[in-house]
Amino acid sequence: MKRAVLVSIWYLQLIPLISCVVDRSQFPATFLFGTATSSYQIEGAYLAGNKSLSNWDVFTHIPGKVMDGSNGDVADDHYYRYMEDVELMHSLGVNSYRFSISWSRILPRGRFGGVNSVGIEFYNNIINAILLRGIQPFVTLNHFDIPQVLEDRYGSWLNSQIQQDYGYFAEVCFKAYGDRVKYWSTFNEPNMTITLGYLSGDFPPNHCSQSTICISGDSAIEPYIAAHNLILSHATAVDIYRKKFQAKQGGMIGIVLNAAWYEPLRSIPADHLAVQRALAFDNAWFLDPIMYGDYPPEMHQILGNRLPTFSMKEKDKLMNKLDFVGINHYTTKYVKDCLFTPCNVGTLQGDSFVYFTGERDGVLIGEPMAMSGYYVVPYGIEKIVLYFKERYNNTPMFITETGFPQTSYPGASVKDLLNDTKRIEFLNDYLTFLAKALRDGGADVRGYFIWSLIDNFEWLFGYTLRFGLYYVDWLTLERIPKLSATWYRQFLNGNNILNYMTFPSNSTYHPS
Repeated sequence: MKRAVLVSIWYLQLIPLISCVVDRSQFPATFLFGTATSSYQIEGAYLAGNKSLSNWDVFTHIPGKVMDGSNGDVADDHYYRYMEDVELMHSLGVNSYRFSISWSRILPRGRFGGVNSVGIEFYNNIINAILLRGIQPFVTLNHFDIPQVLEDRYGSWLNSQIQQDYGYFAEVCFKAYGDRVKYWSTFNEPNMTITLGYLSGDFPPNHCSQSTICISGDSAIEPYIAAHNLILSHATAVDIYRKKFQAKQGGMIGIVLNAAWYEPLRSIPADHLAVQRALAFDNAWFLDPIMYGDYPPEMHQILGNRLPTFSMKEKDKLMNKLDFVGINHYTTKYVKDCLFTPCNVGTLQGDSFVYFTGERDGVLIGEPMAMSGYYVVPYGIEKIVLYFKERYNNTPMFITETGFPQTSYPGASVKDLLNDTKRIEFLNDYLTFLAKALRDGGADVRGYFIWSLIDNFEWLFGYTLRFGLYYVDWLTLERIPKLSATWYRQFLNGNNILNYMTFPSNSTYHPS
């Protein structure tokens, strides 16, 4: 760590100057500030400790599925190095850590086999270690990876049996960890799990209507069946928590969605309606049933009887089944209506009949990120938070992920990756607009988690993208703090290192 600290101090001298700086004091004293990770992306040890294969263990070993041909077999080796990573968090000064539990470590054969005591112990060790350092665990029960045995046995999310399996898994976790865990999220980005798994086929189980891309599937029907079972699985877990554990354990339970913001491409009513449809097919698809007992009207109008129906018993089980909404927000895009005027484009976003673009009249909506189709648009975080506030009666919210990717490739300059001033600018500007949503908009936001603590396996991108506050050398697995780690530490200490510096703000920046 001595070398890492010296590197960080040396790069500190290279920070450009910034003109508008957010401060820790602009957020409540009880506000959670943390970092986020997920089990498959960092743990490695994919068959250690009696763990079974997950769907991602299997999927990433299929040639051509991951950009660089990599997988998470080792990833960051967090399974064996977790204490080192706990010390990294502690050195930052965060008061919370969002991580996920590998279902395959806890129940290697789902509800058809026993509870794996080795897996239980691993997460007990993490929880106890961070609590000793004043860091609150913020636990995600499912972050994309599920036991492959459930896919093989009955088709996972396409079968209602998954509701029993998920409820059983959740109850095991509540029993094992709920005395210390006060923040639970049932799912991370179920909208991504479903659309990428059953609409486009990019994620496991690789289902879609295009036989040249997918092993099987029906993009017109399967996404809605899978989502229906996932939504009811969420309700099952929350029902168990509220009836058996919440009163005694005193925690909160919610769900986390991937939530981009959208702006109309043209100032016409059709594009404004397209914005509402895009938001409905992204977020209300999952939140409206959980909060109000049914799918959003925007979906009913287009899908008709392709949408599954909830029985009265299921509606009762669903109503108001969350204590908070987790928002993973990275980007903003323009949308164009394709319902009233057909678009001359090859692909649309599912059935919402909208066309997405980052460009209007030759001008980009924001600086492009290393991920295709993602742009730096700081004001978007304020707008998406206020959308959730209005649609869901200001239910408590957490920004459970936001972050900035760097391109990584063999031979990339470590110096450039460590000197991540673009990430600092991103975090500063997004936090500025989040503070504005609290201050001016009255939004009940209670936390902010940076993706990610360390560079990790980034799903379809493999190791070609780096989101971490800490650089990871993929040969030695050494963790080295980037400049952004120093910035975050100083921000959390109430002594923002940019208070006496300025650097050019993003072209999309709008002064408050």
